[in-house]
Amino acid sequence: MKAVSIKEPGGPEVLEWVEAEDPSPGPGEVVVDVVASALNRADVMQRQGLYPLPPGTSPYPGLEVSGRIGALGEGVTGWQVGDEVCALLTGGGYAQKVAVPAGQLLTVPEGVGLVEAAGLPEVTATVWSNIVMTAGLKAGETLLVHGGVGGVGTMAIQIAKALGARVVTTVGGPGKAARARELGADEAIDQRTDDFAEHGPYDVILDVIGGDYLERNVRSLAADGRLVVIGLQKGLEGSLNLAEIVFKRVSVHGTTLRTRSKETTSRSTAPMT
Repeated sequence: MKAVSIKEPGGPEVLEWVEAEDPSPGPGEVVVDVVASALNRADVMQRQGLYPLPPGTSPYPGLEVSGRIGALGEGVTGWQVGDEVCALLTGGGYAQKVAVPAGQLLTVPEGVGLVEAAGLPEVTATVWSNIVMTAGLKAGETLLVHGGVGGVGTMAIQIAKALGARVVTTVGGPGKAARARELGADEAIDQRTDDFAEHGPYDVILDVIGGDYLERNVRSLAADGRLVVIGLQKGLEGSLNLAEIVFKRVSVHGTTLRTRSKETTSRSTAPMT
């Protein structure tokens, strides 16, 4: 098969289309003949040499694909060769074929094209695993999601509204605020001119920013609130008032989807199959 290889850290010019060994499905796996893959921030960071790969991960980028099942491994049930699927990966999606645990396969949603379906698994599993599985967002609670018109933000708005939550989001301008409201956000805060902490309290915060957002995130949580940090766009460090955590009984979680076990990853995709 052919695959996209990163010859050295750098810009897009370091990507190479190379010959690679065809994958074989192990027990509980399938091989997907790839129709499309998607571009995630982690792929860009991997290309730049800024994203250390988890042990045992494919050296080829690509965290999600769509395509057709080309081969079944031992013990796989419920799927057939030729089925159209999309899949969540730990890597290797920028190739003509990829082996994936059957538990990380998703059916292509009705009304969604096979190519477009390649962009669904990573963001949907990211949002579900964090705001539902980790933070336990419930109907009637308020979610704050940073970056409401980014990939994670747009999906978080829609899933949270489907769960019956009130949704507040930060955005970077009036045009983006309008788009966030179109997707269902109850309130869109322009982060360039307004402070989201003044609009709390929030029961759950999904943070893709990191850095100096940490202190304001914790300060604006409601009693028994939950902060989930999944991105570090503004850096690795932030200050924290421990009294806010103790006396409001809040919890702070840091998670990433890519380093989870196959079993945990499969649980994050189960609601979508």
